[in-house]
Amino acid sequence: MASTSSFDIVSDFDRQELVNAIDQAEREIKARYDLKDSNTTLELGEDTITINTSSQFSLDAVHTVLQTKAAKRNLSLKIFDFGKVESASGGRVRQEVKLQKGISQENAKKITKLIKDEFKKIQASIQGDAVRVTAKSKDELQEVIQRLKAEDFPMPLQFTNYR
Repeated sequence: MASTSSFDIVSDFDRQELVNAIDQAEREIKARYDLKDSNTTLELGEDTITINTSSQFSLDAVHTVLQTKAAKRNLSLKIFDFGKVESASGGRVRQEVKLQKGISQENAKKITKLIKDEFKKIQASIQGDAVRVTAKSKDELQEVIQRLKAEDFPMPLQFTNYR
């Protein structure tokens, strides 16, 4: 009897890499001539980053710095969900950036539907904020991974627990 192989599809990021990216971004912001006097702060919460700065112009520059530092640390830019810009006291601006973690039910359904439509011998099941994929052949699982990498989902996907 052939044994089955499986893997999990998750959407996650390395929190320590994010902490390092924010730390590097703060250092660059303090050193840059155009941002030096903006008194910009980046606060990392449990699942948000709060950016507080002097103007819309400096906010755009902070976005660029933050995304550059994150990309250099192999963090997907899809983890950042930039909220709307709010006015803060003293003519300053504030923005909440939500950190995307986990696969929503809606996206998990899209992933399982895609797998079931294109790969007849493979089972996909939603388990919380992850999707488990099982098949008899590891080659078929590799094909699923390649197919999902080709698709553009609104969150970064990682493939874990490959057995």
